[in-house]
Amino acid sequence: MLNIIAGQLAPTTPNTFTVDYLVIAGGGAGSDYGAGGAGGMRCTVTNTGGGGTLETALTLSPSTNYTVTVGAGGTGAAIGTAGVNSVFSTITSTGGGEGAYNTAPTQINGGAGGSGGGGRWTGGNGGTRTASPVQGFDGGQGGTVTTTFPAGGGGGAGAIGGVGNTGGNGGSGGAGIASSITGSSVTYAGGGGGGAATNTVTPTAAPGGSSIGGNGGVDGGNSGRPSPTAGTVNTGSGGGGAGNTGSNGANGGSGVVILRYIDSKTITIGAGLTGTESAASGGYKRATITAGTGNVSWT
Repeated sequence: MLNIIAGQLAPTTPNTFTVDYLVIAGGGAGSDYGAGGAGGMRCTVTNTGGGGTLETALTLSPSTNYTVTVGAGGTGAAIGTAGVNSVFSTITSTGGGEGAYNTAPTQINGGAGGSGGGGRWTGGNGGTRTASPVQGFDGGQGGTVTTTFPAGGGGGAGAIGGVGNTGGNGGSGGAGIASSITGSSVTYAGGGGGGAATNTVTPTAAPGGSSIGGNGGVDGGNSGRPSPTAGTVNTGSGGGGAGNTGSNGANGGSGVVILRYIDSKTITIGAGLTGTESAASGGYKRATITAGTGNVSWT
Protein backbone atom coordinates (compact mmCIF):
# COMPACT_ATOMS: atom_id res chain seq x y z
CA MET A 1 0.00 0.00 0.00
CA LEU A 2 1.16 3.56 -0.75
CA ASN A 3 0.58 6.78 1.19
CA ILE A 4 0.43 10.31 -0.28
CA ILE A 5 2.95 12.56 1.47
CA ALA A 6 3.31 16.20 0.31
CA GLY A 7 1.77 15.27 -3.00
CA GLN A 8 4.14 12.35 -3.55
CA LEU A 9 3.75 8.59 -3.28
CA ALA A 10 5.66 7.01 -0.37
CA PRO A 11 5.80 3.38 0.80
CA THR A 12 3.99 2.37 3.96
CA THR A 13 6.31 1.36 6.82
CA PRO A 14 6.37 -2.47 7.09
CA ASN A 15 4.77 -4.00 10.16
CA THR A 16 8.04 -5.36 11.52
CA PHE A 17 8.54 -6.82 14.98
CA THR A 18 11.48 -8.10 17.02
CA VAL A 19 12.29 -11.66 18.10
CA ASP A 20 14.61 -12.60 20.96
CA TYR A 21 16.35 -15.92 20.60
CA LEU A 22 18.27 -18.66 22.33
CA VAL A 23 20.06 -20.85 19.78
CA ILE A 24 21.91 -23.88 21.20
CA ALA A 25 23.82 -26.24 18.90
CA GLY A 26 24.18 -29.98 19.41
CA GLY A 27 26.78 -31.07 21.96
CA GLY A 28 29.88 -32.99 20.89
CA ALA A 29 30.19 -36.69 21.64
CA GLY A 30 32.65 -38.38 23.92
CA SER A 31 35.28 -40.67 22.46
CA ASP A 32 37.19 -43.54 24.06
CA TYR A 33 38.88 -40.99 26.35
CA GLY A 34 38.15 -37.30 25.73
CA ALA A 35 34.77 -35.76 26.51
CA GLY A 36 32.53 -33.82 24.16
CA GLY A 37 32.28 -30.03 24.30
CA ALA A 38 28.97 -28.22 24.59
CA GLY A 39 27.23 -26.80 21.56
CA GLY A 40 27.54 -23.08 20.98
CA MET A 41 25.13 -20.86 22.93
CA ARG A 42 23.90 -17.56 21.46
CA CYS A 43 21.24 -15.49 23.23
CA THR A 44 19.65 -12.03 23.36
CA VAL A 45 18.02 -12.32 26.79
CA THR A 46 20.54 -13.70 29.29
CA ASN A 47 24.22 -14.54 29.08
CA THR A 48 25.60 -15.85 25.82
CA GLY A 49 28.28 -18.55 25.84
CA GLY A 50 31.97 -18.04 26.51
CA GLY A 51 31.52 -14.68 28.20
CA GLY A 52 30.44 -13.20 24.89
CA THR A 53 28.44 -10.03 24.43
CA LEU A 54 24.67 -10.21 24.77
CA GLU A 55 23.30 -10.34 21.25
CA THR A 56 20.71 -8.12 19.57
CA ALA A 57 17.17 -9.26 18.81
CA LEU A 58 16.31 -9.76 15.14
CA THR A 59 13.86 -7.47 13.36
CA LEU A 60 11.56 -9.62 11.23
CA SER A 61 8.54 -9.22 8.94
CA PRO A 62 5.23 -11.06 9.14
CA SER A 63 4.24 -13.66 6.52
CA THR A 64 7.92 -14.30 5.74
CA ASN A 65 9.69 -17.65 6.09
CA TYR A 66 12.75 -17.91 8.33
CA THR A 67 14.93 -21.02 8.48
CA VAL A 68 15.33 -23.01 11.70
CA THR A 69 17.60 -26.02 12.22
CA VAL A 70 18.00 -27.80 15.54
CA GLY A 71 21.39 -29.51 15.61
CA ALA A 72 21.66 -33.13 16.70
CA GLY A 73 24.17 -34.20 19.31
CA GLY A 74 27.32 -35.97 18.17
CA THR A 75 27.38 -39.77 18.07
CA GLY A 76 29.32 -41.44 20.87
CA ALA A 77 31.83 -44.03 19.69
CA ALA A 78 35.50 -44.94 20.11
CA ILE A 79 35.94 -42.01 17.75
CA GLY A 80 33.08 -39.66 18.65
CA THR A 81 31.72 -37.01 16.34
CA ALA A 82 31.10 -33.29 16.70
CA GLY A 83 27.66 -31.85 17.35
CA VAL A 84 25.61 -30.33 14.54
CA ASN A 85 25.08 -26.58 14.11
CA SER A 86 21.75 -24.97 15.02
CA VAL A 87 20.34 -22.08 12.98
CA PHE A 88 17.69 -19.38 13.27
CA SER A 89 17.54 -17.01 10.30
CA THR A 90 20.98 -15.31 10.18
CA ILE A 91 22.12 -16.78 13.53
CA THR A 92 24.26 -19.94 13.57
CA SER A 93 25.52 -21.66 16.72
CA THR A 94 28.40 -24.09 16.18
CA GLY A 95 28.21 -27.73 17.25
CA GLY A 96 30.38 -28.85 20.16
CA GLY A 97 33.75 -30.44 19.50
CA GLU A 98 34.31 -34.18 19.88
CA GLY A 99 36.57 -35.67 22.53
CA ALA A 100 40.13 -36.75 21.69
CA TYR A 101 40.69 -40.48 21.18
CA ASN A 102 43.31 -43.20 21.57
CA THR A 103 41.84 -45.49 18.91
CA ALA A 104 43.84 -45.42 15.68
CA PRO A 105 44.22 -43.05 13.98
CA THR A 106 44.70 -41.25 17.26
CA GLN A 107 43.66 -37.65 17.89
CA ILE A 108 45.63 -36.14 20.76
CA ASN A 109 43.78 -32.83 20.98
CA GLY A 110 40.05 -32.38 21.49
CA GLY A 111 37.96 -31.29 18.55
CA ALA A 112 37.16 -27.63 17.93
CA GLY A 113 33.57 -26.40 18.22
CA GLY A 114 31.18 -24.03 19.94
CA SER A 115 32.95 -25.35 23.03
CA GLY A 116 35.98 -27.58 22.53
CA GLY A 117 36.26 -31.28 23.31
CA GLY A 118 38.56 -32.68 26.00
CA GLY A 119 42.18 -33.63 25.24
CA ARG A 120 43.70 -37.12 25.34
CA TRP A 121 45.40 -38.50 28.46
CA THR A 122 48.89 -37.96 27.00
CA GLY A 123 48.63 -34.26 27.83
CA GLY A 124 46.70 -33.44 24.66
CA ASN A 125 45.24 -29.97 24.51
CA GLY A 126 41.55 -29.29 24.80
CA GLY A 127 39.77 -28.35 21.61
CA THR A 128 39.46 -24.66 20.83
CA ARG A 129 36.19 -22.75 21.01
CA THR A 130 34.56 -20.88 18.14
CA ALA A 131 36.06 -17.39 18.21
CA SER A 132 33.71 -15.24 16.16
CA PRO A 133 31.29 -14.82 17.73
CA VAL A 134 32.33 -16.43 21.00
CA GLN A 135 29.81 -19.12 22.02
CA GLY A 136 31.55 -21.28 24.64
CA PHE A 137 34.90 -22.27 26.18
CA ASP A 138 37.87 -24.46 25.30
CA GLY A 139 38.07 -28.10 26.33
CA GLY A 140 40.32 -29.26 29.17
CA GLN A 141 43.83 -30.65 28.78
CA GLY A 142 44.43 -34.35 29.26
CA GLY A 143 46.56 -35.45 32.20
CA THR A 144 49.82 -37.40 32.03
CA VAL A 145 49.21 -39.76 34.96
CA THR A 146 50.09 -43.21 33.60
CA THR A 147 48.31 -45.04 36.41
CA THR A 148 44.87 -43.81 35.32
CA PHE A 149 45.25 -42.08 31.92
CA PRO A 150 42.88 -39.17 32.73
CA ALA A 151 41.41 -37.30 29.77
CA GLY A 152 40.24 -33.69 29.71
CA GLY A 153 36.67 -32.55 30.20
CA GLY A 154 34.68 -30.87 27.48
CA GLY A 155 34.28 -27.10 27.53
CA GLY A 156 30.93 -25.62 28.53
CA ALA A 157 29.12 -22.38 27.75
CA GLY A 158 30.13 -21.05 31.18
CA ALA A 159 33.62 -22.47 31.84
CA ILE A 160 36.67 -24.25 30.44
CA GLY A 161 36.67 -28.03 30.69
CA GLY A 162 38.54 -29.52 33.63
CA VAL A 163 42.08 -30.88 33.33
CA GLY A 164 42.75 -34.60 33.73
CA ASN A 165 44.21 -34.29 37.20
CA THR A 166 47.05 -35.63 39.30
CA GLY A 167 44.56 -37.46 41.53
CA GLY A 168 43.98 -39.68 38.53
CA ASN A 169 40.48 -38.56 37.58
CA GLY A 170 39.30 -37.31 34.21
CA GLY A 171 38.55 -33.61 33.95
CA SER A 172 35.10 -32.39 34.89
CA GLY A 173 32.89 -30.89 32.21
CA GLY A 174 32.79 -27.11 31.96
CA ALA A 175 29.74 -25.46 33.52
CA GLY A 176 26.71 -24.45 31.50
CA ILE A 177 24.78 -21.18 31.64
CA ALA A 178 21.23 -20.50 32.82
CA SER A 179 18.82 -18.56 30.62
CA SER A 180 15.34 -17.28 31.50
CA ILE A 181 14.06 -16.80 27.95
CA THR A 182 11.21 -19.25 28.61
CA GLY A 183 10.17 -17.33 31.73
CA SER A 184 11.92 -19.86 33.98
CA SER A 185 15.62 -20.31 34.61
CA VAL A 186 16.99 -23.33 32.72
CA THR A 187 20.65 -24.29 32.36
CA TYR A 188 22.10 -25.20 28.96
CA ALA A 189 25.37 -26.28 27.34
CA GLY A 190 27.42 -28.12 29.96
CA GLY A 191 30.57 -29.99 28.91
CA GLY A 192 31.05 -33.74 29.23
CA GLY A 193 33.34 -35.38 31.81
CA GLY A 194 36.62 -36.95 30.67
CA GLY A 195 37.23 -40.69 30.82
CA ALA A 196 39.90 -42.46 32.87
CA ALA A 197 41.22 -46.01 33.18
CA THR A 198 42.31 -48.18 36.05
CA ASN A 199 45.82 -49.47 36.55
CA THR A 200 47.13 -49.28 40.11
CA VAL A 201 44.51 -46.71 41.16
CA THR A 202 40.75 -46.67 40.51
CA PRO A 203 39.66 -43.15 39.48
CA THR A 204 36.31 -41.56 40.19
CA ALA A 205 33.98 -40.92 37.26
CA ALA A 206 34.32 -37.28 36.19
CA PRO A 207 31.06 -35.30 36.44
CA GLY A 208 29.52 -33.51 33.49
CA GLY A 209 29.12 -29.75 33.68
CA SER A 210 26.14 -28.42 35.67
CA SER A 211 24.68 -31.96 35.93
CA ILE A 212 23.55 -31.78 32.29
CA GLY A 213 26.83 -32.72 30.61
CA GLY A 214 27.44 -36.46 30.42
CA ASN A 215 29.60 -38.08 33.10
CA GLY A 216 32.93 -39.64 32.19
CA GLY A 217 33.40 -43.39 32.29
CA VAL A 218 35.99 -45.55 34.01
CA ASP A 219 37.48 -48.43 31.99
CA GLY A 220 34.67 -47.95 29.49
CA GLY A 221 32.18 -49.43 31.97
CA ASN A 222 34.01 -52.77 32.02
CA SER A 223 34.19 -54.88 35.21
CA GLY A 224 31.17 -53.10 36.64
CA ARG A 225 32.82 -49.68 36.61
CA PRO A 226 30.88 -46.54 35.58
CA SER A 227 29.98 -46.19 31.92
CA PRO A 228 29.99 -42.75 30.28
CA THR A 229 26.63 -41.02 30.07
CA ALA A 230 25.07 -38.84 27.39
CA GLY A 231 24.56 -35.09 27.47
CA THR A 232 21.00 -34.09 28.30
CA VAL A 233 18.75 -33.73 25.25
CA ASN A 234 17.75 -30.23 24.13
CA THR A 235 20.49 -28.61 26.21
CA GLY A 236 23.38 -28.99 23.74
CA SER A 237 25.56 -30.62 26.42
CA GLY A 238 28.61 -32.77 25.71
CA GLY A 239 28.82 -36.54 26.14
CA GLY A 240 31.20 -38.26 28.54
CA GLY A 241 34.45 -39.97 27.52
CA ALA A 242 34.69 -43.74 28.03
CA GLY A 243 38.09 -44.29 29.65
CA ASN A 244 39.23 -47.31 27.66
CA THR A 245 40.80 -47.62 24.21
CA GLY A 246 38.22 -48.82 21.72
CA SER A 247 35.24 -48.28 24.05
CA ASN A 248 32.40 -46.00 23.04
CA GLY A 249 32.05 -42.55 24.48
CA ALA A 250 28.53 -41.20 25.02
CA ASN A 251 26.30 -39.12 22.76
CA GLY A 252 26.13 -35.36 22.93
CA GLY A 253 22.79 -33.77 23.79
CA SER A 254 20.70 -32.31 20.99
CA GLY A 255 20.34 -28.55 20.72
CA VAL A 256 17.27 -26.33 20.91
CA VAL A 257 15.96 -23.07 19.43
CA ILE A 258 13.73 -20.89 21.63
CA LEU A 259 12.10 -17.72 20.26
CA ARG A 260 10.37 -14.95 22.24
CA TYR A 261 8.11 -12.34 20.62
CA ILE A 262 5.24 -9.96 21.36
CA ASP A 263 2.03 -11.76 22.28
CA SER A 264 0.01 -10.19 19.45
CA LYS A 265 1.93 -12.43 17.02
CA THR A 266 1.30 -16.12 16.33
CA ILE A 267 3.98 -18.41 14.94
CA THR A 268 3.53 -21.10 12.30
CA ILE A 269 6.04 -23.92 12.80
CA GLY A 270 6.49 -25.53 9.42
CA ALA A 271 6.87 -29.08 8.19
CA GLY A 272 10.08 -30.80 9.25
CA LEU A 273 10.19 -29.09 12.64
CA THR A 274 9.00 -30.26 16.06
CA GLY A 275 7.96 -27.44 18.36
CA THR A 276 5.27 -25.72 20.41
CA GLU A 277 4.09 -22.19 21.08
CA SER A 278 3.35 -21.16 24.67
CA ALA A 279 0.35 -19.20 25.88
CA ALA A 280 0.90 -15.47 26.28
CA SER A 281 2.64 -14.47 29.51
CA GLY A 282 4.16 -11.16 30.55
CA GLY A 283 3.48 -9.64 27.15
CA TYR A 284 5.24 -12.43 25.23
CA LYS A 285 4.75 -15.80 23.59
CA ARG A 286 7.58 -18.31 23.26
CA ALA A 287 8.17 -20.98 20.64
CA THR A 288 10.37 -23.92 21.67
CA ILE A 289 11.67 -25.94 18.72
CA THR A 290 13.30 -29.22 19.68
CA ALA A 291 14.14 -31.05 16.45
CA GLY A 292 14.31 -30.87 12.68
CA THR A 293 14.90 -28.43 9.85
CA GLY A 294 12.26 -26.21 8.25
CA ASN A 295 10.74 -22.74 8.23
CA VAL A 296 8.84 -20.60 10.70
CA SER A 297 6.69 -17.53 10.01
CA TRP A 298 4.43 -15.19 11.98
CA THR A 299 1.02 -13.59 11.52
